[in-house]
Amino acid sequence: MSNEATLHSQEVIHGAHAHDHGHDDHEHHHEGGFISKYVFSLDHKTIAKQFLITGIIWAIIGAFFSVLFRLQLGFPDATFPWLESILGHWAKGGRITPEAYYALVTMHGTILVFFVLTAGLSGTFSNLLIPLQVGARDMASPLMNCMSYWAFFLASVVMMTSLFVQTGPASGGWTAYPPLSALGDASIGSKIGMDLWLISMALFVVSQLLGGLNYISTILNMRTKGMTMTKMPLTIWSFFFTAILGVLSFPVLLSGFILLLFDRHAGTSFYLSDLFVAGKALSNEGGSAILYQHLFWFLGHPEVYIIILPAMGMVSEILAVNSRKPIFGYLAMVGSMFAIVILAFLVWAHHMFVTGLNPFLGAFFVLLTLLIAVPSAIKVFNWITTIWKGNLRFTPGMLFAIGFVSTFISGGLTGIWLGNSSIDIHLHDTYFVIAHFHIVMGVSAFFGTFAGVYHWYPKLFGRYLNNTIAYIHFWITLIGAYLIFWPMHYEGMAGMPRRYYDYSSWESFKQFTDLNHFISVVVIVVFAAQLMFVFNFFYSIFKGRKVTSTNPWSATTLEWTTPINPGHGNWIGEIPEVYRWPYDYSKNGKDFIPQTVPLSPDEEKEGH
Repeated sequence: MSNEATLHSQEVIHGAHAHDHGHDDHEHHHEGGFISKYVFSLDHKTIAKQFLITGIIWAIIGAFFSVLFRLQLGFPDATFPWLESILGHWAKGGRITPEAYYALVTMHGTILVFFVLTAGLSGTFSNLLIPLQVGARDMASPLMNCMSYWAFFLASVVMMTSLFVQTGPASGGWTAYPPLSALGDASIGSKIGMDLWLISMALFVVSQLLGGLNYISTILNMRTKGMTMTKMPLTIWSFFFTAILGVLSFPVLLSGFILLLFDRHAGTSFYLSDLFVAGKALSNEGGSAILYQHLFWFLGHPEVYIIILPAMGMVSEILAVNSRKPIFGYLAMVGSMFAIVILAFLVWAHHMFVTGLNPFLGAFFVLLTLLIAVPSAIKVFNWITTIWKGNLRFTPGMLFAIGFVSTFISGGLTGIWLGNSSIDIHLHDTYFVIAHFHIVMGVSAFFGTFAGVYHWYPKLFGRYLNNTIAYIHFWITLIGAYLIFWPMHYEGMAGMPRRYYDYSSWESFKQFTDLNHFISVVVIVVFAAQLMFVFNFFYSIFKGRKVTSTNPWSATTLEWTTPINPGHGNWIGEIPEVYRWPYDYSKNGKDFIPQTVPLSPDEEKEGH
């Protein structure tokens, strides 16, 4: 009954709107003017574009930072005079200073983990697809949705500002562990840059909470008639679970940051005790730096699933559409996501095996960490089985979805090594860890994002991206990602620690000089390929081939029942009713059957 009531109220609100403007919602928007249409828009599709374009800008910045610090790691004795013209005194004589190196590493991690792969990925596709795929006119609260983006925008402005202060941005690592981050005198990057980092991250958390609550409310309350939970596409399930993870874990991170601000400015000692700075004893007593690690990783581990779950959902959808086969094991896919959500909250201390954690307690975290590999393995099995003997169409989106499965397997397997505390003692804080999480979380999430952008671009902009550039982008990115991160496993197994500015004077690691040189060259090539994607993205908005069909991929889900360029409200007239699950491909002699097609008498007998 609540579904019908919600639907009815939507129709009352939007019925007049649709009726007044006939078949042209476009006209209605120009009346509101540029600001209300493109800037402070309440339309979920425009907000999705805002998240996406902001995320792309941050991705370029974050990736460029990695190119800069890879120059230092690959060519530690070389000087690059042009660096001084970009970075000024941070690269005196054309060589990045140690302080600048740590600032670059810190901002690279912060930007890509939070601003690109959390806000950019979830913000874009949750906003775009939730109303379109569940059959809603917009989000439960369009205003809250708008506020979510602008809180993210404010966070972006504050973080960007920190890059230009005299003492430089935060440089205590993306995890911002105290006491380094808690003491302004500890390093130059612990001064005003650290405060701006914390304020920016607090605003970012506000954005995530506003968005997450909205996504949950919309999915639970605003599904169209007939859209039961088990008829939802796996994309929607993944956004739903992602939002739940975020709403439950981000407040813990926020509390950790607020206590850190107190320690920095209010004279408290939540994280500080028995410290000496420059030979002088500090008055702080009774705090524990380990408390911060617990608070950080209680978000930090759910965070990796907040990043990867939306990618998993989109990959499931794109693989089914382009294999012309139903997704294999729909309920197992939903169940495995649910298991990931539960277990994600129970594994955070595997980041802390070397903090003096009781080995008996560590054993429980080892068990739970290995257990979380099971639902991930179920998903991998189901993806491979979905494409098995399928009628595959290798669109750019499909290639990136297959690439996602590849990197998720190869990056995920190394997590089994790191999840064992006895092995982790040797591998912790080495390049093995960098290789693992960059492949499984960084590269895989980017592949999921690219798959989503290529697949839903026609719905976002009514045009196609250029396929030739897309294929070049895919192959350079896939091969490049493996060439960059796979060798790092061997460096890590040899004990090479992460976060060091220069390895050339270490006898143990001189053997890797040529390898580091090679990795840095590949980083530059892969970065150039991403710039090709960015060019393709913005060029195609205006000059791309126009979409002529409302359903260019012959998909079954509701977003392809809207006009090519849907106005605010998505559907002209009534919202379509749903009769079947979203994966009826190659069935009853038909290539695909949309969700809006009623069941045939034979299907009803089968108890569909």
